[in-house]
Amino acid sequence: MSAEYTLADVKEHQSKKDLWLVVHDMVYSCGDFVDEHPGGEEVLMDVAGQDATLAFEDVGHSDEAREILNGLLVGTLKRTASDPKPPVTTPSFTSQTQSNDAGTTLYAFIFVAALVALGAYKMYA
Repeated sequence: MSAEYTLADVKEHQSKKDLWLVVHDMVYSCGDFVDEHPGGEEVLMDVAGQDATLAFEDVGHSDEAREILNGLLVGTLKRTASDPKPPVTTPSFTSQTQSNDAGTTLYAFIFVAALVALGAYKMYA
């Protein structure tokens, strides 16, 4: 069984070398990752010691980023009655379907544009 921490416990870890944050009620120790974070250390420092779920999901992290995050897991969050409600989000997975939808839309647009151009050519030629 993993360790349980409260938001008060997480708030005690807000320094660059000892940085904890919460994503989807899971507690992560990111102090060793601060210098490696592709978005820079400021991004992590802004959410240090707090629930970073919305910030994490707004960026749309890759599957690789989620794997790295899993390696930093130290426990789960035990919410108390005085804690703010957890943010309502759904994980924004980077998936193949999203890029396929964009590709299909692009091909459909090109096809329709070609039809319009052909019609205009036949009409005025």
